[in-house]
Amino acid sequence: MTKKHTQVDDIIETMQKNGGYATLAYLNQNVDTSTWKTKTPFESIRCFLQRRNEFFKIQPGLWALTDYRETVLKKFQIKENEKEQVETFTHAYYQGLIVDIGNMRKLKTYVPAQDKNKMFLDKKLGEISTMTDIPEFTYPKITNRARTIDTIWFNEREMPSAFYEVEHSTNIINSLNKFFELQDFRERFCIVADKKRKNEFVDKISQSIYLPIKPLVDFIDYETLAGQHSKMSELFNSPMVL
Repeated sequence: MTKKHTQVDDIIETMQKNGGYATLAYLNQNVDTSTWKTKTPFESIRCFLQRRNEFFKIQPGLWALTDYRETVLKKFQIKENEKEQVETFTHAYYQGLIVDIGNMRKLKTYVPAQDKNKMFLDKKLGEISTMTDIPEFTYPKITNRARTIDTIWFNEREMPSAFYEVEHSTNIINSLNKFFELQDFRERFCIVADKKRKNEFVDKISQSIYLPIKPLVDFIDYETLAGQHSKMSELFNSPMVL
């Protein structure tokens, strides 16, 4: 008897074509759900990933096939006992998500020169960001400081729209000091980190020296960022989006 093709098979086949892994956003955009008898296919994909043994989570928003575990982890140079490798992958992964969200929002995106060759899955960060350098939007001293920010979004006038610093293991104070120097732009400043670091962020941003920027700085945990990335893909894959 021929095995019935299932919705899980659709997800597995899509991931196999992508090398055995995929972001949730990629699955939302590429899994053929036209035959699925559901009004919430994106939610169905999410549930299958979380509940089925055929899949395992690498990072929030990033999944792989269990049968491809060794191959995928080797590709991303992820070894549980190699802390530096894990940190390098993690930092670049969340930088890439931020860049990708900015691109989907039709903003111009920037990563610093020292990060352009770091890999976001199968592409270099410099290949997915849209700006090779930042414009001279203010005094050279401040512009040079901005060049060290992990990811910046720029609007159509090439003025900064949001500044993001990914803090996986380094001191949050370093990022707050950068934001402090850029405070006159009154744009959005974001610390992206594991939710376990939220209390540390609150403690640091509450220091008196940072009171001028406290209302401007947000903390975004990894799960929330990955959720925003997948939600953006849902909007772009909706038939109501022109």
